[in-house]
Amino acid sequence: MKKRTLLTGAVAVTALAAAGLAYRKSTVEITSVERMLTLLDSLKSRQLVAKSGWSPYKVFVHLAQSIQYSMTGYPELKSEVFQHTAGNAAFYAFSVAGAMRHNLTEPIPGAPAIADDGNMNQAIDQVITALRQFQAYRGQLQPHFAYGLLSKTEFAHAHVMHIENHLLEMQT
Repeated sequence: MKKRTLLTGAVAVTALAAAGLAYRKSTVEITSVERMLTLLDSLKSRQLVAKSGWSPYKVFVHLAQSIQYSMTGYPELKSEVFQHTAGNAAFYAFSVAGAMRHNLTEPIPGAPAIADDGNMNQAIDQVITALRQFQAYRGQLQPHFAYGLLSKTEFAHAHVMHIENHLLEMQT
């Protein structure tokens, strides 16, 4: 009898969690690439300060790198086992939540070092250019270093969530 009660409880909790995730996914408004381009352009007129430990310049160059690598290939990939397990699970969780949370001072594995300082507006323009190139890109996308193979829609979502995560750590 105890086993049956525990099993019924576990099923009920799982069903409630799944329903909550489905509701959350259906109510999260995903920022489009177009809206992100508009937001990024508006940031050029502001004085931004990053709270993450990286300068705004370094953050925006990092974001542009990530977008470019989705088209050209990331310098280093996690193992296929990682991509198909932890990486896939992380992308799914971020997608369901409609937001990404990651270490904001961790460079892309194998990417060249980024200078700490530079022209922030030029770095924002690099992100805008990379997003526009991504939108126009018709070739085969490269596997994400952690998530593995993503569709263009999934990559667009990943890029937007990545940018949003970094922008949450900036203040004007």
